[in-house]
Amino acid sequence: MNILSGGQTDFFGLDVGTTAARVVQLKGTGPVKTLSNYGQAEFEGHSALSEAKADKQKVAHTIHDLVQKAGISTKNVAVNLPSTRVFTTVIEWDKMPMAELSQAIKYQAESVIPTPIDESKVDWAVIGDSPADPKKFEILLSSVPNEYIEARLDVLESIGLNVIAFEPDSIAMARSLVPSDSTAPQVILDVGSNSMDLVITIAGTPHLSRTIPIGTGTLIKAAVQNLNIDQAQAEQFVLKFGLGKDKLEGQVYNAILPTVDSMMQEIDKSIKFFQSRYPLQKAERIIVSGGASALPELPLYIANKFGINVEIGNPWRNVSFPPARQDELMAMANHFAVATGLAERS
Repeated sequence: MNILSGGQTDFFGLDVGTTAARVVQLKGTGPVKTLSNYGQAEFEGHSALSEAKADKQKVAHTIHDLVQKAGISTKNVAVNLPSTRVFTTVIEWDKMPMAELSQAIKYQAESVIPTPIDESKVDWAVIGDSPADPKKFEILLSSVPNEYIEARLDVLESIGLNVIAFEPDSIAMARSLVPSDSTAPQVILDVGSNSMDLVITIAGTPHLSRTIPIGTGTLIKAAVQNLNIDQAQAEQFVLKFGLGKDKLEGQVYNAILPTVDSMMQEIDKSIKFFQSRYPLQKAERIIVSGGASALPELPLYIANKFGINVEIGNPWRNVSFPPARQDELMAMANHFAVATGLAERS
């Protein structure tokens, strides 16, 4: 499902995050593609979150240099839409011919999306039959303000890139992290600096997507406050010791546990909501990605909390690369789910 799309087959994936940009270019057309080029670069300060012209130029400069340094061989690019900017929901609609459905959904979207429809890009995809009424379709509906799309286009076109598609993070992550042969529900937890994206898929297609305002930065802030230490030391302690009860006499564990448990409560609410809508579907595994996937003991804590198998996300599962690159690629895997998913688009 695209917000914008084109017929290009030669393109690369670009994930513009809050702290860094990442690029992936793949070659081939089969289910397993070959890794051609990849790279990442950090943004200066908080420039990626700023609307100031000077900061947008910094972002453009960082992306331009990254594309050059990574050896990307095309100007065509599929770009992410961060979950904080995209509204995504599942609606139901009476089954009808696709041509009629398209017009009907346009009217329905107006009453559902949070921004005026004439000021928004709207896209949708039929994802299956309604679990409650076989006479209805389930439709995944996404919208993003035109203003955001246009601003992002301006930045990327200013450095000579040709945007062929915008795609929500949730869809790109599902493509790269969920096993292609999996039909059972998978829960994806992608923990970033400021928030966590939670996506639940059925047969690889997102059926629930939400953003929870707790990230690694929230855990670090809790350590600063509860341990009375500075930001740099708190970051070092949280990333090194995580939820290790036996580290530093459990001080870091106790400092961040209330915040971690707030995160667990939100995950629990989401899983329960999903199961109330799909009572015959049971989550098979939780896939953890993002910075927190490397947080000591957190994946084990999640597994014990929910009694579900937890797996560290591997966005390279359908990507072929030389064995010599194995260690390097796996070390950075937790940050490349979106960029790889974008590059894997059909």
